[in-house]
Amino acid sequence: MEQTSIDWPLGWLFAALVLLIILSGFFSSSETGLIALNRYRMRHRAEQGHRGAKLAARLLEQPDRLIGIILLGNNLVNIFAASLATIIAIRLLGESGIWIATLILTVVVLIFAEVAPKTAAALKPERIAYPAAFVLYPLLRLFYPLVWVINSTANILLRLFGIRPERGTMEQFTREELRTLLKESGENISDDHQQMLLNILDLEQATIDDVMVPRNEVIGIDLEDDWEVILTKLSQTLYTRLPVYRGDLENLEGLLHVRTILSRLSTGRLTYENLVRSVREPYFIPEGTQLTKQLLEFQRLERRLGMVVDEYGDIIGLITLDDILEEIVGEFTTEAKGYKKMVRQLEDGAYLVDGSANLRMLNRRYDWNLPTETARTVNGLILEQLEMIPHGQTCLRVGDHIFTIVEISDNTIRKVLVKPFRFRKSQES
Repeated sequence: MEQTSIDWPLGWLFAALVLLIILSGFFSSSETGLIALNRYRMRHRAEQGHRGAKLAARLLEQPDRLIGIILLGNNLVNIFAASLATIIAIRLLGESGIWIATLILTVVVLIFAEVAPKTAAALKPERIAYPAAFVLYPLLRLFYPLVWVINSTANILLRLFGIRPERGTMEQFTREELRTLLKESGENISDDHQQMLLNILDLEQATIDDVMVPRNEVIGIDLEDDWEVILTKLSQTLYTRLPVYRGDLENLEGLLHVRTILSRLSTGRLTYENLVRSVREPYFIPEGTQLTKQLLEFQRLERRLGMVVDEYGDIIGLITLDDILEEIVGEFTTEAKGYKKMVRQLEDGAYLVDGSANLRMLNRRYDWNLPTETARTVNGLILEQLEMIPHGQTCLRVGDHIFTIVEISDNTIRKVLVKPFRFRKSQES
């Protein structure tokens, strides 16, 4: 039989060698293509009925068997190719041609069966992996007993090193990994939608304390005011829901939906008794509640406004459904106009910021990196850093920004000049 194989025409031997190199390139590219596949896109296409994606998903469910059949095929064709190259070399150059055949075959295999196929598969994994799955899947079933023996032996060795191949390879993304994935999505997702998805990821890290309206800024109806004052507030308010209290917010009567009294108010038929009867039972929310949890609670209870209370039951602020939604979609038109009044960019590039400006909003809107772990406003951040109430103009550095206090009244910082530290440094030079 060996003498018969050597006597084959050289044309047949060269043709067989080329075929084996092509098969080697197929197995090499298949391995790279299947491993480089985007698993989530593959699952999506499989759910849509793509046959190649379905077969690829089945193969990747047990990567040890997939690698086993690929390496089995690749090594077989490479060994056969080396044998044929040796026969051809002996036929052409004699015994001295063996080392020449080895050198030439090594270069040919590296270029045409390894580097080029694997590079193509890494760049276009779906074009390679899905068609290859139609070949590899039946091959795996055909040679399953042999692959099983090889994999079982290899898995025993892996367990000795603490590696358990039976564990799935489909890892879960962390929040930061998802953020990176979204940022790298490029033109596949518009900038607005990308920012919304990023905001949703950040929502779990925020609490209602970060976005609530603080108590000293809550606008409501005081039932002890003159009736004309109450009517003026109701007719001029920009809000659809208002807290109603007697004398002080701690004496909260409930929440008023302005729409319920709008018809009487517009026709002048609203009375004090009608107003009191329209007040709805208040809804209280404990401080520190996560925004994601509160969003679901608003939905479950069909509420849109709640009063935030501390551990002693004292009211410390107010939060609405709109406040939470703005964390996802950004500020609404009316809020944005009001917010712009809190931050004004000067001609020299610095910012004049209101002391009550929300730190999270500043970070999001101007891409700053101010700490938000404890303080929620600029005023709170500066007081936290200084650990005292400043007197007069005080300058301090927070992260990459220089804060200069411009205005203080009633022990509260009203206006602050904010400059990037590099900007301050360049100005001084």
